[in-house]
Amino acid sequence: MKRVQAEEAPNLGFQIAPMLDVVFVILLYFMVLAGTVKIEFEIKTTLPGSVESSSSASDAEPPEEVTIGISEEGEVSLNEDPIGAPNDVHLFELYAQMRQLAEAASQASQKIIVTVAAEETVKYDRIMNVLDVLAKAKVSNVTFSATGGEDY
Repeated sequence: MKRVQAEEAPNLGFQIAPMLDVVFVILLYFMVLAGTVKIEFEIKTTLPGSVESSSSASDAEPPEEVTIGISEEGEVSLNEDPIGAPNDVHLFELYAQMRQLAEAASQASQKIIVTVAAEETVKYDRIMNVLDVLAKAKVSNVTFSATGGEDY
């Protein structure tokens, strides 16, 4: 019997045709997707320090963020300075200062951000008293933070 010798497959080398097929399919995919991309519009923002401020307006500028702390005993502080008495329900001093800050911010065309930092064990009535004062003073940018009691 005669044995058939297995012929070695010729080395075809690097095939470029399948590679071109894949590249064309990927190119077609991205061309089709390019039509569905929505154009993003520029949002005009001003970064801190990018706008030159006049020296006369710098005295009237309100602070960017105000922190109102409420302790477990009901003591209210404005930027770590105690304000009012713990049993004062109306918080007239807080109202006066917040109203002054709100008016200064509206004149400067700015918004003030108020953070109410209350201890975890403070009574909700006290938090509602502070929120009522902020509503009367027409302050709308209010955020909340719960603290463990070390700093507020």
